[in-house]
Amino acid sequence: MDKKVLIILHQENSTPARVGNQLMAMGYQLDMRRPRFGDPLPETMDNHAGVIIFGGPMSANDDDDYMRLETDWLAVPLKENKPALGICLGAQMMARFLGERVYKPENEEVEIGYYPVEPTDAGNALCAEPFPGLVYQWHREGFDLPAGATLLASGDEIFPVQAFQYASATALQFHPEVTYAIMNRWTTRGHDRMQTPSAKPRHLHLEGWYRFDPPVAAWLRAFLETWVTGDNANNTGARGINPP
Repeated sequence: MDKKVLIILHQENSTPARVGNQLMAMGYQLDMRRPRFGDPLPETMDNHAGVIIFGGPMSANDDDDYMRLETDWLAVPLKENKPALGICLGAQMMARFLGERVYKPENEEVEIGYYPVEPTDAGNALCAEPFPGLVYQWHREGFDLPAGATLLASGDEIFPVQAFQYASATALQFHPEVTYAIMNRWTTRGHDRMQTPSAKPRHLHLEGWYRFDPPVAAWLRAFLETWVTGDNANNTGARGINPP
């Protein structure tokens, strides 16, 4: 088994944070690449156990060359049936690759802070830990459920799709990778975002960490252990679907 995971990041100083720490603790090497700054993406996943596409302030609808490149490249892990995980922007790119819209609500509402989600039976079957019911969000766009995908968790009427599985790909709208230090940095540098409609005030972010993060952390550890081997796709019965 190859012990290297491809990490796709979108800002100069971005890190894979808790996801990366957990993978390294499991014995995996991290191959970190930033296509936005000229790093190439592999033509095959033969040398990687899986790929994780992280978030960023840009939109999956942007017409930049690197966004089109990354989105089109998702055909590689899907064709080769290699585990792929999209987080926030990465999840939105997956939805767009699979032919669904990525949208901004007409009323400009966002999810910034902790919000409840409702896991499906398939979501709870991903790993040994139950899917978390309160998760940390930082996004202003959402996406529809792609045809042929399995819904893993739903939200409110503004952002109803919170997670899905399609073949070897898993998409998460929320941010399980965030540490307390990152939360402090985001809520400081992005303080203006907390003035947008439906965003939570900063103190609720930090208080929420102590209340809501332990089950998220436990779930993330269990999820990554099954994700990197492809077992969670087997659990949801989502394997064997060809990408469009």
